[in-house]
Amino acid sequence: MMQVILGTKVGMTQIIGEDGIVTPVTILQAGPCTVTQIKTVETDGYNAVQVGYGQGKNLSKSVAGHVKKAGENISPKTLKEFRVDEIPEGMKLGDQITVENFNLGDKVSATGISKGKGYAGTVKRWNFNESRNTHGFKGNIRRVGSIGSMYPQKVFKGKKMPGRMGHEQVTVKNLEVAYIDAANNLIGLKGAVPGPKKGVVWLH
Repeated sequence: MMQVILGTKVGMTQIIGEDGIVTPVTILQAGPCTVTQIKTVETDGYNAVQVGYGQGKNLSKSVAGHVKKAGENISPKTLKEFRVDEIPEGMKLGDQITVENFNLGDKVSATGISKGKGYAGTVKRWNFNESRNTHGFKGNIRRVGSIGSMYPQKVFKGKKMPGRMGHEQVTVKNLEVAYIDAANNLIGLKGAVPGPKKGVVWLH
């Protein structure tokens, strides 16, 4: 049984347990995902399972020919490959992966593309302090200031400066599965999941 699946973020809500405790959860429309390719050490040098999710339109001929091996009417919107130590026994092309592979209380990691926040300065992006706004100061208290005029006479990669903020791959680990609705392919994770609504998230 593979505990990996693709889904889209629906939104956040809360559930009330039998003990009266309110738990915040993120609801995902997860699966069903179709196994579109199986890679093994013998054929590809490593073990992996590729799954497809959603209903795509106007697939390229190369992608359409690739997924056709898993079934005639398969046209996934998103393809994602998961590396595994061993291929699950009995798994074959066209198999379905659903939320029923998960159990309440399981710990999973959620990976998605975070919300893009545009071009941001150092105060917002890196939590820098503002400059002092006292006598003789020109008033631009959010500017970066000097970054060194002598050695090393260049900017090192990774230096904290203004730039594009967000819209990058983020993984949140150890999220607890708090809700499962197999009939509607819904799964609820305790806590927040990266990405906007309708953003693609993969659980592993």
